[in-house]
Amino acid sequence: MLDPLPTRVLPAGIRSRFVDNVNGLRMHVLEAGYESGAPRPCLLLLHGFPELAYSWRKIMLPLAELGYHVVAPDQRGYGRTATGSITYDDDLSPFYILNLVTDLVWLVAALGHDAVTAVIGHDFGSNVAGSCALIRPDIFKSVAMMSAPFAPPMTLPFATDGKPSPAIMPPGRDKIHAELAALPRPRKHYHAYFAQPGANRDMTECRQGIHDFLRAYYHHKSADWAGNKPFPLRSWTAEELAQMPTYYIMDLDKDMAETSAAEMPSPSMIATCGWLGEAELKIYSSEFERTGFQGGLQWYRTRMNGSLRTGLSLFAGRSIDVRSLFIAGRQDWGAYQVPNGLEQMQRAACTRMEECYFIDRAGHWVQQEQPEKVIERLAAFVTK
Repeated sequence: MLDPLPTRVLPAGIRSRFVDNVNGLRMHVLEAGYESGAPRPCLLLLHGFPELAYSWRKIMLPLAELGYHVVAPDQRGYGRTATGSITYDDDLSPFYILNLVTDLVWLVAALGHDAVTAVIGHDFGSNVAGSCALIRPDIFKSVAMMSAPFAPPMTLPFATDGKPSPAIMPPGRDKIHAELAALPRPRKHYHAYFAQPGANRDMTECRQGIHDFLRAYYHHKSADWAGNKPFPLRSWTAEELAQMPTYYIMDLDKDMAETSAAEMPSPSMIATCGWLGEAELKIYSSEFERTGFQGGLQWYRTRMNGSLRTGLSLFAGRSIDVRSLFIAGRQDWGAYQVPNGLEQMQRAACTRMEECYFIDRAGHWVQQEQPEKVIERLAAFVTK
């Protein structure tokens, strides 16, 4: 049985422990503001890929100092919540978005809370946080989404009686992979790559090793990489998508480890990287060396699985009606990787979107690259 993270690797005031009976999981969490005394309202922080609860270490204590019980779990398939080997051939249904939300409903209850003041998600965790607020607004009283805009639920096809069964994917989405591959510089979408059987092996057995792979991957998507100058894309076409960096629209003949290796920062850049030191990076690399990446890749595979996508039709026409906030780095392509996604979130997905706030000198890892600015915006949001 795994132990909690050692105290020496965590900021003072943050503890690592396990919570039992969480939808069949023994879930590893980091906590701040857990001291005994009067019950505190809860903030729930949800990481993305390839990250961990540890990704929130820089903002947990300042949020706890506002009077909150701040909880960041290693989500299903990640970190110390992941036990045993997760393989490509495993059942995908536990990783479907509805079950990921169920995990968090159970976690909140296991911690003794009836509700949380805000659920805050980054990257794929943004989608989970938005889904929490959509599905159980009685529990998740507000939502902050970071780096990845939340898409409104799929719409039901109308007047289909006597007509062929409609496609699960939105128009054009199922053709984009062939169109990307047919470009003069053949490309592929990273979602399609992450859904392939060999993706986990490519990253866990890469020539540079997991530690250097993660260093390059995190650098490539950060504001430190000079090529991150995002702008809105006009349409969901291969030509438009191919304007994005190769961590999103990969070269067809390269895997993610090879893609990242080409952008490895210099030793001097690594030494002066103030937002992710080598000791901090070692927490990530040690965990992924033990677990591999398949647990996180299963999340992406559910997006490519039509039979699982149909379950979202239950929420067709629903919007997020609790207070909402969006935060992203100004040098983050994540806000623009789906053309018009930011506008759809504001116009259709969220009825009480209070602000879309972009933080300068931050790329995709905004809460690590510019934690003070993130704390400022979240504090204003949760105490309003």
